[in-house]
Amino acid sequence: MFTRSLRFYQSNVRFAWNVAGQPKQAPQEAGASFMYSDLDVELVPASRRRPKPDPSTLVFGKEFSDHMLRIDWSLSKGWSKPKIAEVRDLVLHPAAKVFHYAQELFEGMKAYRGQDDKVRLFRPDANVRRLLNSADRLGLPKFHSEEFLKCLMKLISIEKDWVPKYPMSSLYIRPTFIGVEPSLGVAKSNEAMLFVLTGPVGPYYSTGMKPVSLLADPKYVRAWPGGTGDSKLGCNYAPTLMVQQEAERQKLQQVLWLFGEDEQITEVGAMNVMILLKNKAGETELVTPPLSGIILPGVTRMSILDLTREWNEFKVSERKITMAEL
Repeated sequence: MFTRSLRFYQSNVRFAWNVAGQPKQAPQEAGASFMYSDLDVELVPASRRRPKPDPSTLVFGKEFSDHMLRIDWSLSKGWSKPKIAEVRDLVLHPAAKVFHYAQELFEGMKAYRGQDDKVRLFRPDANVRRLLNSADRLGLPKFHSEEFLKCLMKLISIEKDWVPKYPMSSLYIRPTFIGVEPSLGVAKSNEAMLFVLTGPVGPYYSTGMKPVSLLADPKYVRAWPGGTGDSKLGCNYAPTLMVQQEAERQKLQQVLWLFGEDEQITEVGAMNVMILLKNKAGETELVTPPLSGIILPGVTRMSILDLTREWNEFKVSERKITMAEL
């Protein structure tokens, strides 16, 4: 599965991804995207740069680097030139559609520092492909994924000193895409903003790589057929916070979301689910729920399926699995 590989190098940052079997992006008309060649870089003076935190104290999502990438869009003018500059507060009108109709999506990926001190990203093209699918679901404009990846690589090359040299730590990368037109009324936004923040992080869970405990309660549903469960949208997460609080009240760490009268296992609040079991035929089987529209198509999920199918050491299935079977 990994015989065909593309690599993009910029400064000391690189990424690699598998293109075998991946659908090609539909061609777009000329001028329908911002371009890396137009990128404007405004570096923060050394005197204003933030001190790096102690990597042994890092938690998730609390620290941010010095620079961000921002690109604006409007129906009348199209895409602006991409710009990397200092992280600043955003100025938005109170009527911006993101505040009223949740026209917002995001992605999450990481840059890692290897033993050779080089910085690498893992399959970022898959994250961008998912970002574009989410944008389509929200009526936000498209762009060329290759141009975005080049801009992103430039941002990471500027911020490479923020990638921690510490076990289980990385530089988290958060692309975000929002509708910002100041107009009330349920309609897609004629103005949008795409931006990327980065920041050093430790493990997502305070327990590190230890197993996490889960709340599985069939009265709560995260997603349903025909909905937006397969897109990474902020509106999918806000309704889960109350249930997450209930899990924490019971001294549990996350929620295992179920669906249907047969209590199908779908996913956990922050990850896909893989279950290694002995099936009724006595076979060792790795099972993960199928991409039926109610779970997020995770990059780690896809990669585990690619690897385990190549190993051919046990049965690998994308199929429905219920609490009763588990």
